[in-house]
Amino acid sequence: MKIVDLRTIRAEVPLERPIRTAIHHFRSLGALLVTLDGGDGLVGESYLFANGTPQLKAMEEMVLSLKPMVLGADAGFSEGLWRQMWRAINFYGHKGISVFALSAIDMALWDLRGKRVGLPIHRLLGACRTSVPTYASGGLWLGASIDELVAEARSFVAAGFRAMKMRLGRPRLDEDVERVAAVRDAIGPEIVLMADANQGLTVDHAIRLGRRLEAFNLAWFEEPVPAYDLAGSARVAAALDTPVASGETEYARYGFRDMLKAEAADVLMPDLARVGGVTEFVKVAHMADALDIPVSSHIFTEQSLAVMAALGNATYLEHMPWFAPLFREKLEMRQGEVVAPERPGFGFTFDWDAIERWRLS
Repeated sequence: MKIVDLRTIRAEVPLERPIRTAIHHFRSLGALLVTLDGGDGLVGESYLFANGTPQLKAMEEMVLSLKPMVLGADAGFSEGLWRQMWRAINFYGHKGISVFALSAIDMALWDLRGKRVGLPIHRLLGACRTSVPTYASGGLWLGASIDELVAEARSFVAAGFRAMKMRLGRPRLDEDVERVAAVRDAIGPEIVLMADANQGLTVDHAIRLGRRLEAFNLAWFEEPVPAYDLAGSARVAAALDTPVASGETEYARYGFRDMLKAEAADVLMPDLARVGGVTEFVKVAHMADALDIPVSSHIFTEQSLAVMAALGNATYLEHMPWFAPLFREKLEMRQGEVVAPERPGFGFTFDWDAIERWRLS
């Protein structure tokens, strides 16, 4: 099956309300949709996203720069094409927007392969489970009041979630402790609770806060310090009983190899766009598995589901609703787990009518 075309579309996906974390503030999301035409009526689909739309054009140009080597390629040779693209982006560097472009093409290749043979990606990879535990990640933001946090946490439980994540990074340490205490009290001891500082703390602050939060039995303390500070993250991880989770802004297996060597995290969290697509996500997960380290996912809920369902060391799928409107099919959740669809490829296809409303010229 030869690839006959690669196309891109830029869109702006609306949010219900502005979002604030310790280091981000955004009102809408930019999405770059990528399709690979297999020439036989089948199309592989993927997307990239950004906090806002100004960066989308640069992403698009980087994806299109790889188009000449993609056209005419056999979609079944995803590993070979991945390595060709990895060499091609050497001049631009193996981090940042060049890896985003590689990842988008790799994801679309896997989607196309699955559709070609009529199998879901988790079965192509060697399925491990039919559903994956998930946690609600689309709320409990830093800008919410305590009353709003409590109400939203209870609404997640009512919706069937058995796990959820809140954000940290208020000006005073006591504020964060008070907010975590309020959410834990609202949901009770049986619901899993994670906390994410979004890289917004210093090492000393993270350790002091982390020790105060031990009493609330967090499943993990996510990105307490800047992601590039592996030594600092390792110091936090060594000082706390609560596992430290990180990796959503790390690139390829080489970046995660450095994280593992530094003992910078107890849970790895590859992001499909930064890690290098499905091909590299699996390699990172297997490398972590050799050290008995679990992996979670970062956003890309519909696509990450296929990978997580194939991994023996997968823990929680991040349930982020931001991009659900892009797809015709919807996630199915049972008893706090998301069901891996048996539809071919990723099992989720673009809703072009909805996308047309948000399309950027």
